[in-house]
Amino acid sequence: MSSDRRPLLFVLFGSALLVTLVIHLSFVPRYFPEEVFMTGLALVAGWVTYALVFYAAGRLRSNPQELPSMRTADIGIALFLVSLLLGAALDAFGFTPEAILEAYVVPALGIYVGLALLGWSIGRRTEAINAIVRR
Repeated sequence: MSSDRRPLLFVLFGSALLVTLVIHLSFVPRYFPEEVFMTGLALVAGWVTYALVFYAAGRLRSNPQELPSMRTADIGIALFLVSLLLGAALDAFGFTPEAILEAYVVPALGIYVGLALLGWSIGRRTEAINAIVRR
């Protein structure tokens, strides 16, 4: 990556991290559990910025010599979706977050690990494509 673009990735990394923390520490607790729609909207916004953090980290920390496989992104998407479905199943079976919040720890970890894998993989792939184009 050219030296003039790397600071922009640091700005993206820092701002996405800051927005992620603000959303998860300020907005989600404010709306949970009374307003389901606003809680879901805040979570989705937080998930997008969280994936952007790992996208920027993947671009900053990787130096691939060839085009990397997207298998990591596939695993991330699968982990995200399975964890989301597990959380929905817990709610459908009557284990609501208001009653048993601890039951949602495993699905939440799966969601965040899946998003991290997806963002990292796309960032590495983008960096590799940019390196190929520069050659």
